[in-house]
Parts: sequence; structure tokens; C-alpha cells
Amino acid sequence: MPTRGVVYVHSTPLAVCSHVEWAIARVLAAPVNLQWTAQPVDPGARRAECGWTGRPGTGAELAAALRQWPMIRFEVTEEPSPGADGERFMYVPGRGLFRATVGAAGDIQLGEDRLRGIMAAARGPEALAHALDKALGSAWDAELEPYRYAGDGAPVTLLTRVG
Repeated sequence: MPTRGVVYVHSTPLAVCSHVEWAIARVLAAPVNLQWTAQPVDPGARRAECGWTGRPGTGAELAAALRQWPMIRFEVTEEPSPGADGERFMYVPGRGLFRATVGAAGDIQLGEDRLRGIMAAARGPEALAHALDKALGSAWDAELEPYRYAGDGAPVTLLTRVG
């Protein structure tokens, strides 16, 4: 059963744009030609986004492929599908890759065991709040938020995985 998702390349140097397209094309086994626009938050950088369809797990493959260029900022989402949770990946230079399970509404889901582990390790309310922020990817969200707003109204390319 296919699923779908979105790749948001929030910021990449112009010289890396073609490499990003090739990485996405390798995963989707289809040609990719994104519509690159200027990223006002990062002068000289470009941004693009594309919707995709493919089998469950494609989001993780896309995130792994894009992670090869540590200077880009990106997000990859994969919607839940029958028998598979949705996923969200965020990458910020210097911070690394964040991965979370997401529900049908796009909210990050923390499992019972993970929550119990966080509560058991926390040594007070501030430590608990910090651990929950970390588990929810708050630092990645905070760093990516200005780049997201800069992309409002930008063109979106739709892609389908072959095979």
C-alpha cells in the first residue's frame, strides 16, 4: 500500500541543488527537477519542496540520502499508512538528524515506554520539561521555523516513486 509525504529543502547552497535532486531521484527511481527559489533567511541559499508517493519507509530513505550534505537544512515527512506509522525527519547543520513517529494529524507521538523512561530519569520538573522538549524535537523546530515561513507560497513539485 503506497504512502505519501513531502520533502522540504529549507536551505542549501546553490552548488548543491543538483546533488539534492540526484539524491531524491535515486531514492524515488524517477527523474527529479525541483523548482528552486531564493531563501530569504539565508542570502545566497535556495529552497524547494516536493510531494512524493512511494512505499512505506521511503521517508527514511530520503532523509538518509539528503543527510549526505551536512550544510543543508531539510525536513521529510511520511504519512501513516495501513500497518505503518508516519514519520518526520528534521536535519539542521551542527545539530544533526531528528526522527519522530507522527500520527494522522501530523503530531509527534511518544510511546508509553519512552514516556515512562523520561519520567523515571527526570530529577525534577525542569529536567522533565527539558527531556520532553528534546523528545519532541523542539530545538530542531525552533531553528527551522524561520525557514518554514520564508517558504510560504513557494512552488511545490509532485513526484512518484517508480517500482
